[in-house]
Amino acid sequence: MTALTLSTAGAATLRADALVVGVSKGAKGPVVAAGAEAVDKAFGGKLATVLDALGASGAEGEITKLPAPAGLKVPVVLAVGLGSVPEQDESYDEEALRRAAGSAARALHGVKKAAFALPLDDASAVTAVAEGALLGAYAFTVYQGGEKKAAKGEGPKQPLAEIALLGAKPRDKDHKAAAERAIVVATEVNIARDLINTPPNDLTPEAFAAIASAAAKENGIKVQVLDEKALVKGGYGGIMGVGKGSENPPRLVKLSYTHSKAAKTLAFVGKGITYDSGGISLKPAGHNETMKCDMAGAAAVFAAVVAAAKLGLQVNVTGWLALAENMPSGSATKPGDVLRMYSGKTVEVLNTDAEGRLVLGDALTRASEENPDAIVDVATLTGAMVLALGDRTFGVMANDDAFRTSIHEIAEEVGEASWPMPLPADLRKTMDSPTADIANMGVRMGGGLVAGLFLQEFVGEGITWAHLDIAGPAFHEGAPYGYTPKGGTGSAVRTLVRLAERTATGDLG
Repeated sequence: MTALTLSTAGAATLRADALVVGVSKGAKGPVVAAGAEAVDKAFGGKLATVLDALGASGAEGEITKLPAPAGLKVPVVLAVGLGSVPEQDESYDEEALRRAAGSAARALHGVKKAAFALPLDDASAVTAVAEGALLGAYAFTVYQGGEKKAAKGEGPKQPLAEIALLGAKPRDKDHKAAAERAIVVATEVNIARDLINTPPNDLTPEAFAAIASAAAKENGIKVQVLDEKALVKGGYGGIMGVGKGSENPPRLVKLSYTHSKAAKTLAFVGKGITYDSGGISLKPAGHNETMKCDMAGAAAVFAAVVAAAKLGLQVNVTGWLALAENMPSGSATKPGDVLRMYSGKTVEVLNTDAEGRLVLGDALTRASEENPDAIVDVATLTGAMVLALGDRTFGVMANDDAFRTSIHEIAEEVGEASWPMPLPADLRKTMDSPTADIANMGVRMGGGLVAGLFLQEFVGEGITWAHLDIAGPAFHEGAPYGYTPKGGTGSAVRTLVRLAERTATGDLG
C-alpha cells in the first residue's frame, strides 16, 4: 500500500521525485489552482501561460508534465486538470479533487515519492485528495514479471510509493482523522480490487473464505464458515444448488463486527460467485472471460466490514459472503430442477445462469433471522442493469423509498454513481411457476427489476432492505480514468462504509 503523509512544508522546499499541482479550465485558458502559488512563482508567474502554450486546458483528468524550473527541489511538475473553475466563494467539488488526485497518481507509476499541492480548503478536501491518490496508486501485478525480474527492475512499473499532501496539517485533529479514514477506506477498496482481479483457479470459494477468516481474526471480527456439509445439513438449497456442479464446493461466511455502544445493526450480503460459467445454461462465447468478477459483491461486503472494524464505528455490522462456483458437470443443477431454499420456499430453476439470486436468497433469509435494522445486498446480478444504466452506474432497489433515497444520496456523496430503480409489482407475476413457489426467471424486459423482486421474496417481514446491482461498474474493461483502474474497481465499498458511518452517528435520513 502506498504510504501517505501530511506535510506543512512549502511546495518549493520539499524534496520529492515529482510535484503535483492543480489547474482549472477558465474562460480564457488554464487557471492555476490554489496550493500551487509557490510553483507558479518559480515559473515567474507564467505557469498558466506555459501550460496554455503546451495545449493544456485544465479539463478534468488532463495530465501535463513539465521540467521543474530553478527554485524547486523536484525534477518534474505534473499539472492535473480539475475541470471548471468553481463559482466565487465555492470550493472544488470533492469528486473532482478525488479524480484529479487519482489521475495524477496513475500517471506517476514507477515514481518513489510525489508531493501533492492541490486545493485543500477543509478536512473533506483532505479526505478526497488522499482517497483519490491512494486509489489511483493501484496496480495488480502479482502474476506479472516474477521475483527475479522485479529484483532487476525489469518487471511492471509499481504504483507510486509515497504521497505527501502539502497544506494538510499533521497536528490538526480533523486533517489527521480525514487522512486516517482515507487510508483505511482506500486500503480496503484496493483489497477488494485484488480479490476481483485474482484468477478463479486461485480464488475458489474455499480460498476466499480463508482470506476473509484471516482478515477477520486480525481485526477482531468474529467469523463463521459453513462448508458444504454444514450447508447441506442446514438446508441451504440455493447455495448448494449453484455450487454442486463444481469440484470447488461452496461456502457461506459470516463476519460479525460489534461495538459495545452500538444502537443499530446492519447486515451486508454479498454475491460471491468466484467464477460463473452459466452452468448448464452455458454463457455464449465472449461472455466468460471476465466472469472472475462475479464475486465483486462479496468482495465489497468483506471490505466494508473490515473497514468498519478498523474505523471503530459505533454500529454492529454483519457481513454474509455467499460463495460458490457455477460450473456445468454431471452433478450440476439443470434447467427444470426445483430447489428448496433455506427459507423453505421452492424455486424452479429455468436458467442456471440466473444463479446469483439463488445464493443471495439463502443468505438474505439467514441474515433476516438476526433481525437487523437494515439489510443491504450487493451483487453483479444482471446484464439488464448494465443495459439500463451503463458501465459506470449501479442500480438501487429497496422495499422502503426513504432508505433507497438515502443510499442513492450516500453513493453520490462518496463519488459512486448510482440510480434509484423501482420494484414494479406487476413483474412479480412473471415469475409464477406451475411447479414451485417461484421461478428464478421472469420476463426479459426489466430483467434487473425482476431479479430485485425475486430477492425481496427472501427478506424477512418488516426488515428494511436495499439491493445494489453493481453489474456495470464492478469491473472496468476500458482505459483507466481518474482513480478507476482497468479491472476490478471495488464498487460499492465506499457506499457501504459511509452507510455504516451514518448509521453509527444516527445521521441517516
